[in-house]
Amino acid sequence: MRALVTVLISAVLVLAGCSAQADTQKIRIALDWTPNTNHTGLYVAQQEGWFRDAGLDVEFLPYNSTSPDTLVSSGAAEFGISFQDSFTFSKAAGADITSVMAVLQHWATEVAVKADRADITSPRDLDGKTYGGFGGPGEEPKMRQVIRDAGGRGDFQSVTLGTSAYEALYAGQVDFTEPFVAWEGIEAELRNEPLKTFRYTDYGFPDAYNVLLIGNSPWLAGHPDLAARFVQAAQRGYQLAADDPARAAQLLQDANPGTFTEPTLVTRSQAMLAAQYLKDDRGRVGTQTLDRWQGFSGFLVDSGAVVDGAGKPVTTRPDFSTWFTDEYLAPPA
Repeated sequence: MRALVTVLISAVLVLAGCSAQADTQKIRIALDWTPNTNHTGLYVAQQEGWFRDAGLDVEFLPYNSTSPDTLVSSGAAEFGISFQDSFTFSKAAGADITSVMAVLQHWATEVAVKADRADITSPRDLDGKTYGGFGGPGEEPKMRQVIRDAGGRGDFQSVTLGTSAYEALYAGQVDFTEPFVAWEGIEAELRNEPLKTFRYTDYGFPDAYNVLLIGNSPWLAGHPDLAARFVQAAQRGYQLAADDPARAAQLLQDANPGTFTEPTLVTRSQAMLAAQYLKDDRGRVGTQTLDRWQGFSGFLVDSGAVVDGAGKPVTTRPDFSTWFTDEYLAPPA
């Protein structure tokens, strides 16, 4: 009898496990780059079990040559990490994506030159200089306008170098580029290659949500409960990253063993993001406003750089209120 009871209990446990596994929903999120502090909230939610508690089995899709905008729009991932810059071009060209959360509330990239460039004290001094860029269609219009806002003409040479732009800057092969100050900016200090940086907004350029969490629009419409569970778990992770950056930095490293060779970079970066970039004016993470979308994305449309799916310039500003939503965020406490 005891043997029979043991067998029955084992069977019940197996069935319960299978049932729990069946109830877990698979969610794929496409990363924009190798793991870094822009992703901390996601890894915090994973490490703390908040995705699991929400009934989600979250798979992190590693960065590859296909952009998260494309992967999410095509349905190859339900969610992805994007940028207001690239999102604007993708959405205008027909990508079926929606921004569901602002990861960073402000620009976290800045114009950067070597710290010892005494001849460059403002973006206006970049006229005639060479920009080391990354190939994004919004880079040149933005740089041109920032230079003009600072009193220059906006005339400069541009070469597309990708991540080697930083090495080219250190070597004096280009005059300026745009790093994430909470990553490459700190990294430059640690390798004794200090930078001098200029914030776009200090010269009147509109602020932007530098990093976004985006979702596939048809999937969001068909799975509102799943979407809310995922977004709120991620939001909880980013709130912890904003409120307790040291712990969050450790959780990021725990989730990615062997990835970070310089722990100081991770902890300093997370502290900077927590202090300056993750929270809105009320101390919350994730929120978005129409004004912010109209400001920068409106500028890009007005610049003539944005094209539709047929490659024709978009001449009228779209209804930006349809490009983002806060409906999946947790309500304010």
